[in-house]
Amino acid sequence: MSERSEAGRKSVVDESCVLVDGPWTHRFVGANGSRFHVVEAGSGPLVLFLHGFPEFWWAWHEMLPAVADAGYRAVAVDLRGYGASDKPPRGYDGYTLAADVAGLIRALGERSAVLVGAGAGGMIGWTAAAFHPSLVRRLVVLAAPHPLRLRAGIFADPRGQFAAATPTLKFQIPRYEHVLTRDDAALVGYFLRRWGGPDWVDSAGFDEYADRCRQAMRIPQAAFCAMEGYRWAFRSVLRLHGYRFVKLMQEPLVTPTLQLHGELDQASLPRTAQGSSRYVRAPYEWRLLDGVGHFPHVEATDLVLGEVLRWAKS
Repeated sequence: MSERSEAGRKSVVDESCVLVDGPWTHRFVGANGSRFHVVEAGSGPLVLFLHGFPEFWWAWHEMLPAVADAGYRAVAVDLRGYGASDKPPRGYDGYTLAADVAGLIRALGERSAVLVGAGAGGMIGWTAAAFHPSLVRRLVVLAAPHPLRLRAGIFADPRGQFAAATPTLKFQIPRYEHVLTRDDAALVGYFLRRWGGPDWVDSAGFDEYADRCRQAMRIPQAAFCAMEGYRWAFRSVLRLHGYRFVKLMQEPLVTPTLQLHGELDQASLPRTAQGSSRYVRAPYEWRLLDGVGHFPHVEATDLVLGEVLRWAKS
């Protein structure tokens, strides 16, 4: 075998890289017309975890066993297009992603769930609670302004949220997924380092976490699918279904909502996230986390765990 062939063989990544062993069970669940990879531990009321970009279910690997030990059925999912879940070419609009969550809750045999979402997963959490309120018992949102707050911030705060969103606005460029996966998905590591808090970025575990996320993004079609959600969010502004989405999201949530946000978040600025309470008519709490960036679930796991359990039990 030539050196080039050997290098090509070593660079191949498949879905098995996300099937990491641990105190949990891997399985596949059919929901909303697609097959989703879920990782679960424990039994009791369902707590469903939604990861963000550029992560996969591993974002919750420390929290799953702890939540299970507290008496809950903890389930983390690879979102549509990520990890070992299906990667269809379509379905990355807000309506379908919210329907994925609703379908997953039903497919898991539950009537409702406590929903915990981070980053892009938090955006889906807001939308799922708005469109399917009977299925979301309580909502915990990490590093995710309400979608309408984010949209307003991008347009009204050019030196703030628009500048912070510039890296993801580049996702509109055709075939940008090839830039994302270039050099073993080095750009994924760049995003984690740019958006993470300095204490976490400089910690011993950062490189391992970044390596896992880089590897998962190199699964065939994963990078393209990750781009599509951002592309829809931008393009829908000029389309009728995007207008309808905004009208539906203007209706305040009836789900009790806890919003946690890193003080140093450079992807979704705290000033953008503040004010999301106007879209919640149910009990609502806001907490700003000192010294934390865009990934509170891995930067301050114990703190976030305590808040998730408190909100689930209250």
